[in-house]
Amino acid sequence: MTSIPIEPLTAQAFKDFGDVIEANEGDGFGINQGYTWRHHKLATVEMDNPEDDAIISIFSSKRRPLPMAINMMERHPLGSQAFMPLTDTPFLVVVAEAGPEPKLAGLRAFVSNGKQGVNYSSGVWHHPLLILALEQNFLVVDRTGKGNNLNEVFFAEAQCGQLNVTDLINKLAR
Repeated sequence: MTSIPIEPLTAQAFKDFGDVIEANEGDGFGINQGYTWRHHKLATVEMDNPEDDAIISIFSSKRRPLPMAINMMERHPLGSQAFMPLTDTPFLVVVAEAGPEPKLAGLRAFVSNGKQGVNYSSGVWHHPLLILALEQNFLVVDRTGKGNNLNEVFFAEAQCGQLNVTDLINKLAR
């Protein structure tokens, strides 16, 4: 298996795949008589059809077996999909650009700082949730409507990638 390097999640590094959802100091404006700071429009929900609806869900995820194998990718061609962790816990993001089925050489892996979420643009290939904690919950915003909004591709065993996450998991344990 080929090891996929893991890089820090930044808006600049992730721009070809979607948005990093992150509340930065000073972004936005005050509301509610000054008792709330609104970090405004951090991502936009994309929907292909006007009759689609934006929906909000909570996903409860479990950590995958170690070593973490990257043996498939998925995409949502009819709308974006956003994940925001509900705890201050880092998680992993593996992506490939929108377009034809991804190849291992085109995959990029990122680690969030625990306060960042992501909004995958329509058609961007990504691996399903990859968490470092044993369990983690996410607020998810995506679309519902007519049409197939899920494509999956599975890699042959010889073409799978692997994430070396031992150091990241050890950091969480401290």
